[in-house]
Amino acid sequence: MAKIKLTKSELKKQRDALVQYQRYLPTLQLKKQQLQIEILQQSQILERVRLKEAAKRNEVERWAGLLSDREVDLKSWVKPKEIFTSARNIAGVDLPVFERVDFEVAEYDLFIMPLWVDLGLEVIKALVGLGEEIKVVAKGIEVLKDELRITTQRVNLFEKVKIPEAREVIRLIKIYIGDQMTNAVGRSKMAKRKIEAIIGDGSIFFSLVN
Repeated sequence: MAKIKLTKSELKKQRDALVQYQRYLPTLQLKKQQLQIEILQQSQILERVRLKEAAKRNEVERWAGLLSDREVDLKSWVKPKEIFTSARNIAGVDLPVFERVDFEVAEYDLFIMPLWVDLGLEVIKALVGLGEEIKVVAKGIEVLKDELRITTQRVNLFEKVKIPEAREVIRLIKIYIGDQMTNAVGRSKMAKRKIEAIIGDGSIFFSLVN
């Protein structure tokens, strides 16, 4: 704790600061709670998407033999052209939300390509899209966790440092000012007694002025 100024102006300053800390703390605590809830929800979403991806991978494996056909190269048709995301505000944090993936249009001769190509493309595109969705959701969770870490640090700072320090400073200043007032009253009474002892019943004073 820094050196304390034991003055009435410092007392007011510390009281104002304490009011601000106590007003701001509930907002931080609410934000922390909202972030924790959202992290849990996003983790559940991530798990569901991963399960869907695993199921889609099993589906793709059925095409493994066909996909090995050297005459059919689907790579250029299943590479994402653009990934679309939006943002949702959670407790002041912009959370990325997956929307969709656009792919290059697959242009090929239907009479030359095998019949399975159309369906194969759709299955693989769906798998790629799920993979991109996993990346976006995982990134969002990391953003939320970073914000939760910062918010938790602030909550701890207010709860364990700022508020206790302000209360302690206020206590010390009030004690000091109280002691000063008590001493002032004591000095005043002592001075009064000295004056009374000097002038007694007032006869000396009247003898001097007459």
